[in-house]
Amino acid sequence: MPEATERPIRATGGCLCGSVRYTVRGELRDVIACHCPLCRRLHSHFAAYTECDSADIEIVGTGKLRWYRSSPVARRGFCSRCGAQLFSESSDKRRIAIAAGTIDEPTGLRLTRHVCVAKKGDYYEIADGLPQIAGRQSCE
Repeated sequence: MPEATERPIRATGGCLCGSVRYTVRGELRDVIACHCPLCRRLHSHFAAYTECDSADIEIVGTGKLRWYRSSPVARRGFCSRCGAQLFSESSDKRRIAIAAGTIDEPTGLRLTRHVCVAKKGDYYEIADGLPQIAGRQSCE
């Protein structure tokens, strides 16, 4: 019987202190910037997330990973040691969003659009020419 081969690693990453690490072996969606008040509070400006199927990510250091139910539709994963915001997971747990700034290696991902721009901070403009969507169903 032939040995099963593992899918290649698409990305690795982790928190600031290294207590929580992850490996992604599936496709990553291009990056979306969310400007909703919740993401601005969590990230101090806006949030940049990529996303994969939950089955495609392996998380190591789950003893330091804590989850916070941030809204009726999602929970956020962060390191309890350094506080780094790493993940956002939908209630159905089929997909997991990964904070793009936590990825170790260049992945070829690109920022493709801005969402929740109707609720962005008034202290900055978005001038990169990418599509801007006023809201998003799971914004908060």
